[in-house]
Amino acid sequence: MALLGAINPLMTSGWAGGDAGWRLKDYVARGGYEMLRKVLTEKVSPDDVIATLKASVLRGRGGAGFPTGLKWSFMPKNFPGDKYVVCNSDEGEPGTFKDRDLMRFDPHSVIEGMIIAGYAMGAARGYNYIHGEIFDVYQRFEEALDEARAAGFLGSNILGSSFSYELFAHHGYGAYICGEETGLLESLEGKKGQPRFKPPFPASYGLYGKPTTINNTETFAAVPFILRMGGEAYLNMGKPNNGGTKLFSVSGHVNKPGNYEIPLGTPFAKLLEMAGGMRGGRKLKMVIPGGSSAPVIPGEMMMDLTMDYDAIAKAGSMLGSGAVIVMDETVCAVKALERLSYFYFEESCGQCTPCREGTGWMYRIVHRIENGEGRPDDLELLTSITPNIMGRTICALGDAAAMPVSGFIKHYRSEFEYHIENKRCLVPRDVQWAGSTFYTGPSC
Repeated sequence: MALLGAINPLMTSGWAGGDAGWRLKDYVARGGYEMLRKVLTEKVSPDDVIATLKASVLRGRGGAGFPTGLKWSFMPKNFPGDKYVVCNSDEGEPGTFKDRDLMRFDPHSVIEGMIIAGYAMGAARGYNYIHGEIFDVYQRFEEALDEARAAGFLGSNILGSSFSYELFAHHGYGAYICGEETGLLESLEGKKGQPRFKPPFPASYGLYGKPTTINNTETFAAVPFILRMGGEAYLNMGKPNNGGTKLFSVSGHVNKPGNYEIPLGTPFAKLLEMAGGMRGGRKLKMVIPGGSSAPVIPGEMMMDLTMDYDAIAKAGSMLGSGAVIVMDETVCAVKALERLSYFYFEESCGQCTPCREGTGWMYRIVHRIENGEGRPDDLELLTSITPNIMGRTICALGDAAAMPVSGFIKHYRSEFEYHIENKRCLVPRDVQWAGSTFYTGPSC
């Protein structure tokens, strides 16, 4: 697996991947904790830290892409009680595997980013909620916390300053719904992981009812590097409204699946080239550009796009978590959608009726089409179900289940119609097996 294309000289400096270089001494040797030391010893104001993040146009790397500096500014300044910083490392989106590698190979960048976040927002305590199916990563992060604590980067009066901050890791239990920020907070409080109604938003009523800011693992890891190079310089590495670099988890029918760090705005064709091109020299058929919840994009269209939030949105999909699932001509669109629909049916928490009933309904329809039992009105039925789920649930899982259905039918309707009319797949089974069928990467 190729770990991080050497493009960002800060996030990749001195690190060639592998299982070495994650210890505190290695991180310090390549400039780690220098920005925390500078912020505290030179008494950089919290407002200046947030202003630098705003100038960088760092957008949340977990999926929504909300501007990080703006989000940090929502935290009430003069709140008299506790405030919290929470890292969302509950990486459960099919096709996504970048955050676990950040914590496995560079955990101190996440820790330093969270400490700086606590300083900027006046919070004295932080939690990193780590996906339950990567226990080895959780253990490594705990080791890194012990190192940081022993070195004086965590605890009371950090580096001789008046700022105190403690950070804890929390091991989740593998529920996809806990990747939703308020479902995560419920789980962190020891309750069933079900999303909360919003408003109130976490910035005013979050963990234990106190003001809370939640960001993704990659977002926190970027903070020290942004402060070192400056907000405008980081922005200029990407493109307007899409600051800096982004990690993309590339999986599927490529020669070198793995995590690649590229400037936002890089052509998809370049990313595909970095991933070794199409496996077996086959033709690119379709791409899911931002994790399984993002609508699929036909291959020929994707080759003309750049990897940034705005370009992908304009094409009718989402950059999302940065999980790029590449599928070649051997993939059956109906079979792919069946697999995705089953995932969301299984992962719905059941709190909202449109999602609880709709995800299962969509899966059963797609399942029967794939198995030669499709009905003439099934496509119209599916297209009528999706808008009655989207926007009608407490969290976005309903939308995440509905958007792939809409996208696949929009771009590959003829394949669905062929299944219904001929009771079999348009792509012969032996060809599908030759291409190893549908693959969504290590997180599935």
